[in-house]
Amino acid sequence: MVNEKTFDEVLQRFREIEFLETFDMIVAIANGGIIPAAIINQRLNTEIHLLKINLRDPFQQPKYDTPKLVSPIDFDFHNKTILLVEDRIKTGATVQLAIHLLQGAKQIKTFAVNGKADYSLYNETCFKFPWII
Repeated sequence: MVNEKTFDEVLQRFREIEFLETFDMIVAIANGGIIPAAIINQRLNTEIHLLKINLRDPFQQPKYDTPKLVSPIDFDFHNKTILLVEDRIKTGATVQLAIHLLQGAKQIKTFAVNGKADYSLYNETCFKFPWII
């Protein structure tokens, strides 16, 4: 049986988290970071951009040996304070690639729904996100 959390339970964590910085932009690692970034944006009301990085297929099987940028970066991040959003951080490889690609940013803080990040809602064994159909 897959560990699951209700949408209300996860949303409550989104409501409770306190961000200590003011961010110029939210950068969502697509596709997993899109929904969490949109939820955070309801509170922060700042611009959102997508960083299209891929490692796994829709069944969570590795598609590449290492994460790959699959679409060019089409936004200016230089000298910006960024909240980098991902759904799940396991090994950190995707986030590390994202941070490398965003060199030139003033500051980058990481957010994960589940995993080790500057800001995270949970840091526990994998669970199914309630927005995954």
